[in-house]
Amino acid sequence: MGSNGKGEQMQSMLEALPSQHLEPLWPKMSAMVPPSPNPIAIPHMWKYADTLPHLRKAGEIVPAEDAERRVLMLVNPTMQSPHTTDTIYAGLQLVNPGETAPAHRHIAFAIRFIIEGSGFTAVEGTKMPLEQGDLVVTPTWHWHDHGNESDAPVIWLDVLNLPVFTFIRAHFAEGYGESRYPSEPRDATPWRFPWGPVAAALDSTNKPHAIHHYCGEDGQPLSKTLGGQAERIAPGHTTEPSRESCSFIYHCYRGRGKTTIEPPSGKTMVFHWGSRDTFAVPAWSRIHHVNEDNAETAYLVAVSDRPLLVNLGLLRPEP
Repeated sequence: MGSNGKGEQMQSMLEALPSQHLEPLWPKMSAMVPPSPNPIAIPHMWKYADTLPHLRKAGEIVPAEDAERRVLMLVNPTMQSPHTTDTIYAGLQLVNPGETAPAHRHIAFAIRFIIEGSGFTAVEGTKMPLEQGDLVVTPTWHWHDHGNESDAPVIWLDVLNLPVFTFIRAHFAEGYGESRYPSEPRDATPWRFPWGPVAAALDSTNKPHAIHHYCGEDGQPLSKTLGGQAERIAPGHTTEPSRESCSFIYHCYRGRGKTTIEPPSGKTMVFHWGSRDTFAVPAWSRIHHVNEDNAETAYLVAVSDRPLLVNLGLLRPEP
């Protein structure tokens, strides 16, 4: 049979497949089995100075009782919400003085980093303060609410594993019957990580680049899907390049500098960051940081999906 005959048979076969909900693999083999990780997300930075006016405006015109959670989502330019990276969601939340973000619980795991102001969060009956630099977690299916008993707004960075549930359709939430879940203040809590001990751990080393991993009481990462780390970069120092198959949400707690990000596809990007700026690093991006200040130490906080990849046996560092 000639090539024309085979071509006609091929065309006839391909035309018959859709009616049977079938599709050939071979034309898409390279996309299904790529030579390297191929995230859809691209590097992007949200400058706090640009974002804050919109968040404040939302605080003025969006009632807490209507919003439930007054948040501006950080949406990756190549994706739709809830994607800040392919697997991580991030947003900026504002609670005004006297307000309560009503109690609910959900399957998603949440990490919050307090950017400015003072407030409180209550998790499963434990009420704890929120102060600048705190990292607070809300485990899956734990009742929680937030509030502000100060005289100024409190703002924090929310980071959740919500994009995972666009593939695993197992997420849902439940609202509590009252705005507050009954809680009592407690000094000891496994869910709050104040900045003081973290800074002390970072500053205790003479290394110009130090990394502190937030861990639970069992010494394990904060959750099965998301982990947190804080980094200290000495004045004028450039970190060693690194690349992993996990993605990151970085937030500058203090200092100023720049991060060079080489994604697996697309152009290299350089982000100049300062205090309270946030940026996304897609999976398999080669990154390095530079502290551009020759006098002040820089501190970065990051959330990654490394635990998710570890638990699935998928994490790969660059050889």
